[in-house]
Amino acid sequence: MSTEKSLALVLRLVDFSETSVIATLFTRDFGKIHGLAKGARRLKGPFESALDLLCLSRLVFLRKSSDALDLLTEAKLERRFRAAARDLSRLYAGYYVAELLDELTDDGDPHPELFDFACETLAALDTGPQPVSSVLMSFELSALRVLGHLPLLDQCVECGTEMNGSGRVAFGMLAGGVLCARCRPGKPKVVSLSGAAWQMLRDYAQSDEKRPSGEPDRRAYGEVRGVLNQYLSHLLGRRPRMHEYLGVLAS
Repeated sequence: MSTEKSLALVLRLVDFSETSVIATLFTRDFGKIHGLAKGARRLKGPFESALDLLCLSRLVFLRKSSDALDLLTEAKLERRFRAAARDLSRLYAGYYVAELLDELTDDGDPHPELFDFACETLAALDTGPQPVSSVLMSFELSALRVLGHLPLLDQCVECGTEMNGSGRVAFGMLAGGVLCARCRPGKPKVVSLSGAAWQMLRDYAQSDEKRPSGEPDRRAYGEVRGVLNQYLSHLLGRRPRMHEYLGVLAS
């Protein structure tokens, strides 16, 4: 066993005993890990409330070489997620970020860029002025881009034809992006997007510097929200639990 250190976001906690928990964490240096934190439920101990859901902590742990749980030995709180003090939509959005990080990433597969953006997203939900809908959509598309699942939006996914967004645009859930008029026939699970919704998807899929930050158009956002919900459900093989609350998040 080797002692490791890393910044970590707490994604999930499960009680193990009266004083201990099993934590799922997304670390900057080691990706997603699962660890046993002995004494984490005690008021005074080596963790000092640094393993609360969605908090950012500096973690020390013993890394196991087998499939056994890592052993968490120490954690120091860097930032607590306090979005519930503002409104429930921001709290639900934070839970959704944690669910996507847990479901879209593999154990032991680090993605420092995704970790940094997740931290920025939670900070924006916690204290930033940006609308929840804008922050959440930015995170979803950034996560898909970093993990290699971003749908193709500028060219037909089948033949490579450049899309101009005139009229409505076909989006293939199984195809993994937009489809031109010639390639659309016969394709299963295709939805139709307005030009405004297609452009919104393209805008939010861009790099951080070019991504919109204001309140998105509600009608176009409703279309995009539906497409992202279906696309992520197809990718995960099930409907994310927090999708039940996305009607709140759109406000």
